[in-house]
Amino acid sequence: MSRIGKQPVPIPDKVKVDIKDTTVNVEGPKGKVHKTFAPVVTIVITDKKVVVAPIGATRFANAMYGTTRSIIAGMVKGVTAGFSKELEIQGVGFKANLKGKQLDLALGYSHPILMDIPEGIKITVTEGTRLKVEGCDKQLVGAVTAEIRSYYPPEPYKGKGVRIVGERVRRKEGKTVA
Repeated sequence: MSRIGKQPVPIPDKVKVDIKDTTVNVEGPKGKVHKTFAPVVTIVITDKKVVVAPIGATRFANAMYGTTRSIIAGMVKGVTAGFSKELEIQGVGFKANLKGKQLDLALGYSHPILMDIPEGIKITVTEGTRLKVEGCDKQLVGAVTAEIRSYYPPEPYKGKGVRIVGERVRRKEGKTVA
């Protein structure tokens, strides 16, 4: 049994939670999030709390029951406080701009990289080299951040590229001429 799964998820006053079978819709001041879970768990609302329980005693049901509870807690936190990740771009001439609903990245290639910003995500660019990705869906914020980073991951020799703030890049020593 999951220790985390046993704990109910409290629902704040400004948040509205709807449950249909295994689909959970959470709506709050920052936005809306919905997710469908595996049919091996039961999700019910009792006394302004969401309670998750496994249906059977199978290994998969026990695994999904703690996971489902954690994801629902993240959904509630996302619509009340939101999630954000910060990126920084390092390299000569590397920069980012916003062009309407697109992010324009100049990362040393012969062409600019234009990335469409998904619905529910807000990106702010400061100083041309610092990006902040914000949204109410934790998974989507992480996926967009990973996609931006994947265009030019930090390289180990000069350290240039797109990195998450606080990420440590191991540097390598270059070739030496004997």
